[in-house]
Amino acid sequence: MGRIRLRVREFAQEKGWNLTEVSKRTGIPYTTIITYANSQGMATVDYTALDKMARAFDIAIEDLVEILEN
Repeated sequence: MGRIRLRVREFAQEKGWNLTEVSKRTGIPYTTIITYANSQGMATVDYTALDKMARAFDIAIEDLVEILEN
């Protein structure tokens, strides 16, 4: 199974948002946003959360996800 990293911090900084703001705009709990932002690589992630973050950042889901290993 591959691992991915979510580029949450990068896109939040581009928007001038902190992670609390990302949580408020997406409806995703702050603790989940922190986990996604701090993780160096995850095997699984909630697709609904990906969709919410991509919509908030106005990007494609593919742009939010960095594939680390296949």
